[in-house]
Amino acid sequence: MTHFVVIGAGQAGASLVAQLRKQGFDGEITLIGSEPVVPYQRPPLSKAYLLGEMELERLYLRPESFYVDSNITLKLGRQVQAIDPAEKTVTLADEVLHYDQLALTTGSSPRRLPAAIGGDLNGVYVLRDLADVDAMAPVVKDGARTLIVGGGYIGLEAAAVCAKRGVSVTLVEMADRILQRVAAPETSDYFRSLHTGHGVDIREGIGLERLEGEGGAVSRAVLSDGSTVEVDFVIVGVGITPACDLAEAAGLTLENGIKVDEQGRTSDPAIWAAGDCASFPYRGSHIRLESVPNAIDQAEVAARNMLGAGETYVAKPWFWSDQYDVKLQIAGLNTGYDNVVTRAGQDGTMSFWYYTGDQLVAVDAMNDPRAYMVAKRLIEAGRTADKTVVADPEADLKPLLRA
Repeated sequence: MTHFVVIGAGQAGASLVAQLRKQGFDGEITLIGSEPVVPYQRPPLSKAYLLGEMELERLYLRPESFYVDSNITLKLGRQVQAIDPAEKTVTLADEVLHYDQLALTTGSSPRRLPAAIGGDLNGVYVLRDLADVDAMAPVVKDGARTLIVGGGYIGLEAAAVCAKRGVSVTLVEMADRILQRVAAPETSDYFRSLHTGHGVDIREGIGLERLEGEGGAVSRAVLSDGSTVEVDFVIVGVGITPACDLAEAAGLTLENGIKVDEQGRTSDPAIWAAGDCASFPYRGSHIRLESVPNAIDQAEVAARNMLGAGETYVAKPWFWSDQYDVKLQIAGLNTGYDNVVTRAGQDGTMSFWYYTGDQLVAVDAMNDPRAYMVAKRLIEAGRTADKTVVADPEADLKPLLRA
């Protein structure tokens, strides 16, 4: 019987195996995951789940019964040791699996602080998986003190949750401003104001020199300006790296991730990749997208192509972030923008529209789903939006879709 093996039981892996069955594949499917739980949503981990507002079962993408009913073999809490493309085998600690086609949905890994500066002290956390959040949850309580290292979206979301729980929060960002790598100064200014209004101490242009501890647990942070912060715990949000070790050892081509073609196929014709780990063609270059929508869409296209569809993956980048009572929705990629138009909407809503010349390329919309949806549709259609209309808070945006 034909056997498809999928390594990585996150959003992409779960979407891929479900799509295989939806398309009528009746062969054997094995989904291998390093965590001992069925595939689950990651975004709520650092928000609703950490706040205690979401039960574990609600995190699950599908109940365990789905995999049983779909005849999908789950191997959870298992580490893959090696892939042999020549023999078409996957080696685990206690068995070797033969595959006809293999998909890598291995995701990404959080960057951690070096042990040399105290990164291995107790009380230093990253926010990536269920075990990370479960370990952290008991210390995120009223009256505690934390340092958050990194002013990207992960760091800011963690700051929002901690502040809501009554934790005293200091956030340091080495760059000149928070969100510098991913957003315009206008968006940085918006979220800086939001967080400082909730009592978060944001220090930009300042890095972490080292962490110090007592009895093996972190208790103090020494910053690059010589100042110190007394802490009960530390959250590290300094980015992620694609999980490519298995692919590299197997001899697959890498390019800021596992390099795939427009259909999701790697340099080995029997191996595919999708999600955070995959670097795919996009407008003349190769990119990775670290987002749930991309993980789902790319994995589903890869599944169909594993069955011979020959479908090209066309990415439609969009993202979101929840902080306090603000929902940020992002459409498009702002790479190469040279001007930003601000739209101050009704009831405190706000959106920033990114242009390259006169071409709309991206939008950041805060509590403004209408602006977001209009911009998203225009961007995906390759169209633009008149800047004078966008900048006028009284102007109706819908006619832009008919222009």
